Amino acid sequence: MKSNFNTLNLILIFLGGMALLFIVAPLLGMFLNTSSAEIIETTKDKEVQKSIWLTLSISFVSTITFAIAAIPLSYLLARRNFPAKRLVLGIIDLPIVIPHSAAGIAILGFISRDSVIGKIAAGFGLNLVGNPAGIAIAMAFVSIPFLLNAARDGFAAVPERLEKAALNLGASPARVFFTISLPLASRSIVSGLILMFARGMSEFGAVVIVAYHPMITPVLIYERFGAFGLSYARPVSVVFILVCLIFFVLLRMLVNENHKK
Repeated sequence: MKSNFNTLNLILIFLGGMALLFIVAPLLGMFLNTSSAEIIETTKDKEVQKSIWLTLSISFVSTITFAIAAIPLSYLLARRNFPAKRLVLGIIDLPIVIPHSAAGIAILGFISRDSVIGKIAAGFGLNLVGNPAGIAIAMAFVSIPFLLNAARDGFAAVPERLEKAALNLGASPARVFFTISLPLASRSIVSGLILMFARGMSEFGAVVIVAYHPMITPVLIYERFGAFGLSYARPVSVVFILVCLIFFVLLRMLVNENHKK
């Protein structure tokens, strides 16, 4: 029995190691083929700096803005049953399933000057196509399922008896939501926000159709690869990955520290 157990462990470790190597090897190869001089030169590139800041800021604003509607919807999906619930759950996962180039075309039709949304925006002198607002919409479309699903799981894990007890003691539904449901589900919600933010800032397919300019970093990497080749695109990729890594490590540390208090 012990021999079989050890054999199974070795098989699992080998297969797991192969999967991990598959993820690490391409990234490691990219880093090893990029010199420190190229990385330093790229960090000083004003166009790269501007694109990274634009990517981070738009994704952050997009995440916070759409979370205002996504979190209440997640609560309803966790606590309420209604005839079209399975259909709604299926619709939520659609942006993950469909090709993101197709998502970009759909969004382009949704925000173009001829659409209802486009005409409303034009009334305020705003053209959503080729605009940071259009980029934010594209980012939110492909990333919002991550927040919706994570928040729904968080709310579902909150014991209903606590909410019912508070209601029986005279608390209003709004007070129960903000003082019991939301705090207890906060860890899952924050994880969903981080995932949505991360997915939004890495989006290319939908964004490039809606707005090639102003140029976010994934689009800049694509442009440099197409115009100058791998040697010009790789340093930008490395710098962007390093910025993302530092940012998310710090963000996770802050979140974990807040939950410990």
